[in-house]
Amino acid sequence: MANFRGMDGDRHGTPAALSRMRVLLSILSILFAASVFIPILLRIPPPAPLFDPSIRTIVPSGGSSGHPMAGRGLAPLFTPEVMRWSDRILRWADEHGLNPNLIATVMQIESCGDPQALSPRGAIGLFQVMPFHFRDGDDPWHPDVNARAGLSYLSRLLRIARGDVAQAMAGYHGGPSAIGRPERWGNETRRYVRWGTGIYADAVRGADRSETLEQWLRSGGRGLCEQAAKRVIR
Repeated sequence: MANFRGMDGDRHGTPAALSRMRVLLSILSILFAASVFIPILLRIPPPAPLFDPSIRTIVPSGGSSGHPMAGRGLAPLFTPEVMRWSDRILRWADEHGLNPNLIATVMQIESCGDPQALSPRGAIGLFQVMPFHFRDGDDPWHPDVNARAGLSYLSRLLRIARGDVAQAMAGYHGGPSAIGRPERWGNETRRYVRWGTGIYADAVRGADRSETLEQWLRSGGRGLCEQAAKRVIR
């Protein structure tokens, strides 16, 4: 019988040719699949971002003088229950070297300005601070004491997060271990970050209205604000 070999007479020519043919067919299959699916994938819009990646602020190392927004006032978009704290927010911003709009945003979604807010987990006051953040003898319900503890913690989280507000907010809600690990954020923390960064983004742009704030109000925040409106501030 005829001995089928490669053109060079090598007795291994036929298996080698078949191997080359299989490789060529595999390449052609991949190219065909790419030609079909890549255009489809390119037409799929990217998923909505979890938060606005442009929202960053760096805590200055020496007080508030270097902060680009310190002392410029608050955006008018916050609810009246938060805006009535505006004078103190500006003072706290100066004391802690923080953007006053960031302070107002955290107050907004934590308590809506209710100095007597108490969460089921035991978080207290305007900034919903856990008891272990206070010193012995502190009155955690006093607005200035509550702000000192809460904003000192927020400043520390911003330093850990290297100025990334979204990550710092995740840490404020879920603990420092949440910073840099968004894959571990629960749904509640993701919503918190989405609301917080969205409101803050609108505030630093000087908007007079925030759709994200409206969403937060519709999602349960309105009841928190109704409770806050009944409180007498001191």
